[in-house]
Amino acid sequence: MTAPPTTASEGTAPIGKGPLLRLMPMLTVANAAMYMVYMGIGAVLLPVQVELVDPADKVANFGLVSGVAAIFATLFNPLAGVLSDRSGRRNPWILGGGLAALGALALLGQARSVLLVTIGWCLVQAMMNVYQAALTAVVPDRVPVERRGLASAMVGIGTPIGTAVGISTAALFVPGDLALGYLVMGAVIAGAAVLFTAVVRDHRRPRAEPEPPRGRFSAFARTLESADFRWVFIGRFLMMLGFFAVSLFQLYILQDHIELPAGLESEEAVAFIAPIDAGVTLLATVLGGVLSDRTGRRKPLVFVSSVLCAVAMLVPVVSPDWTGMLVFTVLIGLAFGSYLAVDTALVTLVLPSAGDAARDMGVLNVANAGPQILAPFLASAIVGALGYDGLYVIAALITLAGAVSVFFVRGVR
Repeated sequence: MTAPPTTASEGTAPIGKGPLLRLMPMLTVANAAMYMVYMGIGAVLLPVQVELVDPADKVANFGLVSGVAAIFATLFNPLAGVLSDRSGRRNPWILGGGLAALGALALLGQARSVLLVTIGWCLVQAMMNVYQAALTAVVPDRVPVERRGLASAMVGIGTPIGTAVGISTAALFVPGDLALGYLVMGAVIAGAAVLFTAVVRDHRRPRAEPEPPRGRFSAFARTLESADFRWVFIGRFLMMLGFFAVSLFQLYILQDHIELPAGLESEEAVAFIAPIDAGVTLLATVLGGVLSDRTGRRKPLVFVSSVLCAVAMLVPVVSPDWTGMLVFTVLIGLAFGSYLAVDTALVTLVLPSAGDAARDMGVLNVANAGPQILAPFLASAIVGALGYDGLYVIAALITLAGAVSVFFVRGVR
């Protein structure tokens, strides 16, 4: 018996039960590999590489490298989404992005100056967002509405798994061979791209007529004319801005702010925290996705998750020690895990056009990449002026603003 062809809007063609069963675990694998790269490199290898190049200005340089590279992520994600929509295919873009990321990571591993590190990380971000844009569109393309919560949970599960494995794996190459660490991460994303495209048969969609560049940019603007989509975009942007302002500087926070037990190095602390965060986030993601599907209510769960995230960010302010960091890790895992599952389901229900799912999801993914542009610059300025306590407090306030925005979404409960 195949799943009924229930869709959020015209243009989506859900797949049958058998292909859906194959797709679900592949969503986890493909997203886990993506977050292995993003977090293993962004939280460990890249900050260590920047510190080795110029220890005295590590915070400012890391903010510069991360911010400039995130601009490439912001540009390439919706552009790759448009190209994927126009081609009517997803797999070639997933495969091409994953394989190209391997080459870009190999180059990044050889960089020995801030300029070259910036160029290398820009290339990696560009190729990873080609991969991500096509992968993100698979759920609204192929999964019926009543299974979106489960699909979103499978996507969300990949985040803690990829984060934990990526950070733990990256830590093995510190302070040893960073170049080899970059190659390992590249092999993971390339392998995941090959596996996904081999197991999941491409969903053929009608090839759309190409648009001139001006038409593409106006289409991006039209996407944000949808009030519900616009509020979801704002909420996601603020949530990610608060989250990345803290998470991108976790290694430096552990080095310079948190009082660690004697004998525990900051790189070891990051690797120790990662599996705890992964386990809690994984549990919250599954429970959040299931609860979201059973109740059919997305907005209250997104709000509660965002508020809990803000509360968690205040823990290291009150208790800037190892115990406080462990409590923070558990709370942020619970909050972010449930948020990932439920907000992704919410997003798929407010897409302006199912026929342009990759384009619209690409625009939404600007709310993921855009904060990565602002967060490093914002965090560097805040740390310089107010210290790490100020960073946590301001990140919490930004996250609370994101929580409030979800109540302006009218078309979804």
